[in-house]
Amino acid sequence: MPELPEVETVRRGLEPVLGGARLSRVRANRPDLRFPLPDGFVQRLTGARILRLDRRAKYLLAPLDRGDTLVMHLGMTGRFEIAAPPSASGAGPIRAGDFARAVTPDDKHAHVVFETEASNGKEGAVVTYYDPRRFGFMDLIATDQVDRHPWFATMGPEPLGDGFDARTLVAAFSGRKQGPKTLLLDQKTVAGLGNIYVCEALHRAGISPFKPAGMIAGKRLGPLTTAIKDVLAEAVEVGGSSLKDFAAADGALGYFQHRFRVYDREGQPCPTPGCKGVIAREVQAGRSTFFCPVCQV
Repeated sequence: MPELPEVETVRRGLEPVLGGARLSRVRANRPDLRFPLPDGFVQRLTGARILRLDRRAKYLLAPLDRGDTLVMHLGMTGRFEIAAPPSASGAGPIRAGDFARAVTPDDKHAHVVFETEASNGKEGAVVTYYDPRRFGFMDLIATDQVDRHPWFATMGPEPLGDGFDARTLVAAFSGRKQGPKTLLLDQKTVAGLGNIYVCEALHRAGISPFKPAGMIAGKRLGPLTTAIKDVLAEAVEVGGSSLKDFAAADGALGYFQHRFRVYDREGQPCPTPGCKGVIAREVQAGRSTFFCPVCQV
């Protein structure tokens, strides 16, 4: 499942093409993805202008000038390809970011196609949503109702925003018996964190993923919030950490996995200077937890 940095990478790749663009044509090649597309999906989008492209947790949000917001979730294998329209000179893929290892899409998995008008000296483009396993989904929600929608109503603060700081974790961890990893993966605590980056942040902060959260000293939660922000920002900078299916908005894979300290490094020496530990793996709530049993306490 793509995590926050992967979705932010996609947002940044799509924003120059879709932000401010009018949709001249929309095509849905099937009536559903993970869930059925909303009634009138194509008609409600055709001719609408996308005001900007936002992200909330792992969702992409495109507010429209008609009062709706297009909400998109990539699921496990959803991805976008950006191309110039066939009529454009030198038509070909538009690279939305600095990525490599391009992945060739399969047309049978091209489920939704957005075409934009040329305007203000900018050529139109074709943005195609591919999803081999159809775990992603799209919906249209009234913009003034988005924050109250069940998908978003109980979400915690964005970890890269000003609303997330040590006080957030002090309140969330107080008196709790669950480990910090479990609570950080709870979207009510903080929005958008996933397994990979929680493992990485806890290692950077030297905190055990299994220690009861209520027993972690408050003075350690400032460094943990910093570690969360740092690891996410670094991953966004290099295009995410695709491991298998996920691809960035230009159809290529991110490379943050080369900077992993613990994730998927079971049996390797701990990279913390002076630590003699070896990275271990345990299954926690059905997910692999990678950690150093020596320096994470």
